[in-house]
Amino acid sequence: MKKFFEYHSKLDLFRPFSIEHILTIAIIVTISLLLFIYRNKLEGRRKFVRYTLAFIILIANVCYHLWLVSEHAWSMKRALPLQLSDLSALLAVVMLWSRSDRIFQFMYFAGLGSAIQAIVTPDLYHFSFPHFLYFQSFVSHGGVVLACLFMVVAFSCRPSIRSLWVSVLIVNLYALVVFFINKRLDSNYMYMMKKAGMNTILNLLGPWPWYYLSVEMVMIVSFFILYSPFWIKRKFEKRKTAF
Repeated sequence: MKKFFEYHSKLDLFRPFSIEHILTIAIIVTISLLLFIYRNKLEGRRKFVRYTLAFIILIANVCYHLWLVSEHAWSMKRALPLQLSDLSALLAVVMLWSRSDRIFQFMYFAGLGSAIQAIVTPDLYHFSFPHFLYFQSFVSHGGVVLACLFMVVAFSCRPSIRSLWVSVLIVNLYALVVFFINKRLDSNYMYMMKKAGMNTILNLLGPWPWYYLSVEMVMIVSFFILYSPFWIKRKFEKRKTAF
């Protein structure tokens, strides 16, 4: 049992799109689809669902830090919640708790985008299935995805093109702050000082520091892809009204 919690894990390297990884993605996608399929049945249960989801995300992240402490592996250099996905998890809890549309406008793009990237190309090294960190990572990131979609389904929150560009600006300003924190701590939060592990999307985007430009373009394109269903729906509704 201990080997499933060891910080210096001796498990095999995480293999992207292995059977375990595909099944995990399938579970997250299935739950996401169920939110839309049974959206009418959420009436009267919205409070319970959003508090439960917020609690799960919060506990997953608290357990992560407790695990690091128990393994004597917590440090300011590696464990501060400064990754965009860490920030998104915290904001997801606040968003669900407060039903904040303002936070949703940022989370739909930056939170959902970073969570999807972390689910599809996780940086897990030897923390493969069934290590504790494997479950913690997918519960936390999957929870962020579900939190954003829940706000769309349950409270009719809708992202705007303005919030897309505001989110791009906020992420860039946040990255600038994190860059100077990295310089101070000799850390690598948001992978700004060097590339991440072998399976992440950064390995396809060129050498440091040129991948900054590639990441910027990927971020903007992914934000537009996330916005596209709402843009198409609005265009369709306008055309329908015109006729």
